[in-house]
Amino acid sequence: MENQTDSIQYNIYFESNPNPNSLKFVANTMLLPAGEYYDFQDIESASNSELAQELFTYPFVNGVFFMSNFVTLSKDADTEWEEVKDGLKQHIKGYLESGKSVVKEHFKPEVVQAEPDSDVVTTIKDVLDEYIKPAVESDGGAIAFDSFEAGTVRVILQGSCSGCPSSTLTLKAGIENLLKRMVPEVENVEAVNG
Repeated sequence: MENQTDSIQYNIYFESNPNPNSLKFVANTMLLPAGEYYDFQDIESASNSELAQELFTYPFVNGVFFMSNFVTLSKDADTEWEEVKDGLKQHIKGYLESGKSVVKEHFKPEVVQAEPDSDVVTTIKDVLDEYIKPAVESDGGAIAFDSFEAGTVRVILQGSCSGCPSSTLTLKAGIENLLKRMVPEVENVEAVNG
């Protein structure tokens, strides 16, 4: 069937991840530029995203995360995905096909200028970027460097990783072991929001 308009026809599919209370809704096109992501934990924090505000009107939605070509939704433990995922998929698809952006174009999170990174911090960030972020993103989440002090790396977990029952295991068995092996100065890894 030929498309009568110039609008994109969106296909959305589901991807599960280790967090049973989050689900990744993957689109067939990019929703945000590479490396850009937004994590909203409630409707008040979503003032710069009409789509996130709409999704928070579902009483069981308690987190909305946008990145690359996907939306990760987190829900309460009492709601089953099988009961709600098709309706959410249709809502997201309809919103995207209306031509609206997932975040207001002029919206950019506030960036604080920091001191230049030490060699150790640069190496930690490189390891996070090259080895850890791709795996975390494939599960519908994000990890961001927060700080490094006295041998402890602090990271911020977002999207499906925030509140995931297996995030502590992933943090200690995966991320911490890799960083300790690749950066001898690292002794411990903690999530600041975990």
